[in-house]
Amino acid sequence: MPRGVMSGDGGLPMRDRSFAPSRALIYLIVTLFAAAYLAPLVVVVLNSLRADEEIAQSSMIGWPQHMAWGNYALAWSGFCVAETCSGIRPYMLNSALITIPATIFSTLLGAVAGYAVSLWRFRGDNWIYGIVTLGLFLPQQMRLLPWTIVLRDIGLINTLTGLVLIHTIQGLSFTVLFCRNYYIAIPHELIRAARIDGAGFFRIFWRIILPLSSPILIVTVIWQFTHIWNEFLYGVTFTTGQQQPVTAALIALSAAVADIPHYGVQSAAVIIAALPTLLIYLFGGRYFVRGLTAGAVK
Repeated sequence: MPRGVMSGDGGLPMRDRSFAPSRALIYLIVTLFAAAYLAPLVVVVLNSLRADEEIAQSSMIGWPQHMAWGNYALAWSGFCVAETCSGIRPYMLNSALITIPATIFSTLLGAVAGYAVSLWRFRGDNWIYGIVTLGLFLPQQMRLLPWTIVLRDIGLINTLTGLVLIHTIQGLSFTVLFCRNYYIAIPHELIRAARIDGAGFFRIFWRIILPLSSPILIVTVIWQFTHIWNEFLYGVTFTTGQQQPVTAALIALSAAVADIPHYGVQSAAVIIAALPTLLIYLFGGRYFVRGLTAGAVK
């Protein structure tokens, strides 16, 4: 029966009838997965609006009886973290001072390196590319001892600069991979024509490659920002006290000892700490998908 032709009894097309149960099953499975992933976020959001006494008297799961907006103000600038009663505001600043420079440096260096190994071929370029991307497969725990030795020898232990260095180097594996796979689809004739006209390595990159790189650069920026902001292991290993990023400070906040656990304030602090990456996802998620798709079909 041709597509769209009605069945003999005047009902739905036979193709729609045959696929209706499977489509409903797909929707059900997707809905269940979405509910499972969103449930922890919903619980944390609701608890951030509940008073500590209310949570203590009932349970961690419940609807707020009275909106305790003061939890956010206390978590931001008043709650004690590691004996410093300034909230998570200074640690949010630390995370920003780590994430923004490391994202910029790793993205630019990855773009230059990806351009070099994809369009500016030289002897051993595939070996270099393989060594750089090998970092994708090494567990973070394996890197702790080498980084400890490096940061100790250059005097950057317990500094934000040390974490910027770590995340810049660690991020090169991802940014080189993304950029190389995107640039390899650019016609080599374009590069050869520019070289014939006298353009060098960096002039070709700034004048030709970089203007074509917007989709993949958006991907790398979103990827790096989200990964670095949420990273915990290096922050808690190589920094202490006022030098820690917000992810490490949240652990100190949750370990605070009190007569009544401050679940409401802790939940508000978690929401505040997650807000930058949530905003990146909400406003940049579609550009992330477009960038990956552009790199796949060029």
